[in-house]
Amino acid sequence: MAAVQRFGILTSGGDCPGLNAAIRGVARAAYGLGAVEVVGIANGYQGLISLETRELHRDDFSGILTLGGTILGASREKPYEDGERVSDSEVAMSKPDIIKANYRKLGLDCLVVLGGNGTHTTAHLLSEAGLNVIGLPKTIDNDIWGTDVCFGFHSAVSIATESIDRLHSTAASHNRVMIAELMGNKAGWLALYAGIAGGGDVVLIPEIAYDVESITRHLERRTTQEKPFSIVVVAEGALSREEAALGKKERRRLRESTGFTTIGYRLARELAQATGLETRLTALGYVQRGGTPSAYDRVLATSFGTAAAQLMASGDFGKMVAMRGSEIVGVPLAEVADRIKLVPQGHPLVETGKLVGTCFGD
Repeated sequence: MAAVQRFGILTSGGDCPGLNAAIRGVARAAYGLGAVEVVGIANGYQGLISLETRELHRDDFSGILTLGGTILGASREKPYEDGERVSDSEVAMSKPDIIKANYRKLGLDCLVVLGGNGTHTTAHLLSEAGLNVIGLPKTIDNDIWGTDVCFGFHSAVSIATESIDRLHSTAASHNRVMIAELMGNKAGWLALYAGIAGGGDVVLIPEIAYDVESITRHLERRTTQEKPFSIVVVAEGALSREEAALGKKERRRLRESTGFTTIGYRLARELAQATGLETRLTALGYVQRGGTPSAYDRVLATSFGTAAAQLMASGDFGKMVAMRGSEIVGVPLAEVADRIKLVPQGHPLVETGKLVGTCFGD
């Protein structure tokens, strides 16, 4: 481990299953590659600004493989967006400058960051500023550019699918339209995978603008086929065709004018009025992000962690660990920053859904 003897590690953004497994993978592999010191940084980039740190030891990484959340804590601090602050010496410094100073004060040879899109954009900027940085992609949205899959995604798909499965029995018992609102503000990977896995009759994602009349026709067709109940899976960022044609501000005003804060409630009212069918909404919310990671995510997060340790050992900084095909590789942070991986038009799973009769609202 000649390139790195002492490194810091932090988790930034929202929590998700697999963070602790990744932390464990990085630390244990680093120990195996040479004598190192590990500095745990609390609450994401905020902890690097306020020096909320502690030395971590081998015992700290025992028993955390299956533990949800993060032993380090997390925050959504974005140091390059949050302006100036005053340091302890009363000298005005920007947050990035404070981070660079504290990186040196802590004697770090590298900073390992676990996070999503915003986290890796910050990681790239810190790398450009001269810090040795390595990133690990985590998010239940699976929308980080440069990697086929992020840890946390498969666990969330399993949780959402089980929830959709449970809605089937209530929908069938009461002849209802049951709407399951899932996370996914810009990318619809979670709703797409869980919707297909859970047998959703309608799946709505941000990348495919929907038409209420198209959904209505589909639900009414099911009724005439003696299928009096339906499951609708909708990502929180799904857009109607009208909304898709508007700018962000105009879209916000339109939604505020309806009196509903989320797409799920508005869609429930629209479908109930259009079809006359009893319609109910279940918004899964933070349930999707919590709990024990799936076996797949434990393996993926551990593999990503050990790959990060190998990048450190070889001095290959400024990279994000990524899965491409069946290989784990290092992708330059410059390629990842400020980009989002959306569901592409004509994605095979969308085509699969259409072939089994799923309506995407288009």
